[in-house]
Amino acid sequence: MTGTGNRKWWALGALTLSVLAVGLDGTILSVALPTLANSLHATESDLQWFSSGYLLVLAAAMLPAGLLGDRFGRKTVMLASLALFGAGSAACAYAPSAGWFIAARVVLGVAGSGVVVMALSALTVLFTPEERPRAVSIWAAANFLALPIGPILGGWLLTNFWWGWVFLMNVPVALIGLVAGFALVPQSRSPERPGLDLVGVLSSSAGLAVVTYGLIEAGVNGWTDPAALVPIGAGLVILVAFFLWERRVAEPLIDLSLFRSRPFTWGVLLAATGGLAMIGVLFALPQYFQAILGTDAMGSGARLLPLIGGLILGAVPSDRVARRLGPKFTVAIGFAVLGIGTVIGATTTVASGTGFVAIWTAIIGFGMGIVFATAASAALVELPAERSGVGAAVMQALQKVGGPFGAAIMGSVLSTTYQGALHLTGLPPAAAGAVKTSVFGGLAIAHRLGSATLLDSVRSSFVQGMDAALIASTAIAVAGLLLALAFLPLRAPAPRTGAKEEPIAVAG
Repeated sequence: MTGTGNRKWWALGALTLSVLAVGLDGTILSVALPTLANSLHATESDLQWFSSGYLLVLAAAMLPAGLLGDRFGRKTVMLASLALFGAGSAACAYAPSAGWFIAARVVLGVAGSGVVVMALSALTVLFTPEERPRAVSIWAAANFLALPIGPILGGWLLTNFWWGWVFLMNVPVALIGLVAGFALVPQSRSPERPGLDLVGVLSSSAGLAVVTYGLIEAGVNGWTDPAALVPIGAGLVILVAFFLWERRVAEPLIDLSLFRSRPFTWGVLLAATGGLAMIGVLFALPQYFQAILGTDAMGSGARLLPLIGGLILGAVPSDRVARRLGPKFTVAIGFAVLGIGTVIGATTTVASGTGFVAIWTAIIGFGMGIVFATAASAALVELPAERSGVGAAVMQALQKVGGPFGAAIMGSVLSTTYQGALHLTGLPPAAAGAVKTSVFGGLAIAHRLGSATLLDSVRSSFVQGMDAALIASTAIAVAGLLLALAFLPLRAPAPRTGAKEEPIAVAG
């Protein structure tokens, strides 16, 4: 069931490159939005949907993608998703209007979900349980690179070339993934073809999409806005109904017996918890670099490199640490390191230099690398190969929903602290409202009025908000540490066994 020699490691490289392209498609858009607004005559609502449409579909399509892989063949679904991803990228580049671009982004979301889920599920087929932690560590470390590379590469492309190249660069990556996947990744599927649980597919997709939409709205308008609360509540009701249905149906979309395994359940949840703790950093830092330090988007991406370096340094050796200490203590140590980094980061002031920020972001990255790679490995070891598609989809769906959830939480903490610390005495109501909207709005008003006092207030208030968000991240890290000690096993469990896979070939 595994590849031979170095072929499976080359296959891992190709899969990682493909998933990196999906990650870049999310991060690179942040620097392209101003250009797209002019080129496509996009409104503010259009710009929001450029990002939101992709995130909604990416989250909603995860579980159906896993089911299709288990039923029709994971390699087949992965290759089809790569082809669709290349086509969707070309459609984005040549979009004649904002509506066309949004439609192309939806296609990219569908394709991206198939690529991400099938790439992760392929690890359970390509590698033995003993090799899996190392493969997951490499996969995780490489995927973290999308965070800084997106703004850096996007800024360079937009400065020197036509904006369409921001998306066309995905086409050769998709082609490389197609060739390598066809040649190196073995075909696999569940021997007992899972039924097409249409009620489960529709309800899980609708629930994840509606919850994600509500979380995006909460991040923009706050947690008290009915436009956020209503969809979040409706989405949760749909998801509860989905799980009740899954308990009754003969051939469910999700094998609920997976959740009887503590390593799988808590490995998935703790990987998502680590992501939540780090969202506060990723949400606030680009704004800090650009608004407080005065860098551009490309410079902001470059200043994330210490964070990414720490992530890689933590993820790559984590399998060796886990073999010695066990997943329980390894994940707990990772959360402790992450928490130490956020505590140090919460002492940042307006006068703090780039070097100080680089130190605490590297510490946070190191802790997160340990947490994510070890927790994901603990879950994958427990994942039977015949259900690896849907199992990987559960993990990825939580990660994708966790992004807007964490951003909404940390955004609320930052915004509330920022607005509460501002000194707006004497400002006209319209100007005061603009200052409260964001740090960038505040800086614009301060420069327009030529007010050094307001400028200092805006800058210091934002840094106070960022520090508060980092304290919230610390609380999440402490919770993750306690949960790891309480629920993860002391030693890595023996791999789960299940029905044998259908015969597969290493190539073709």
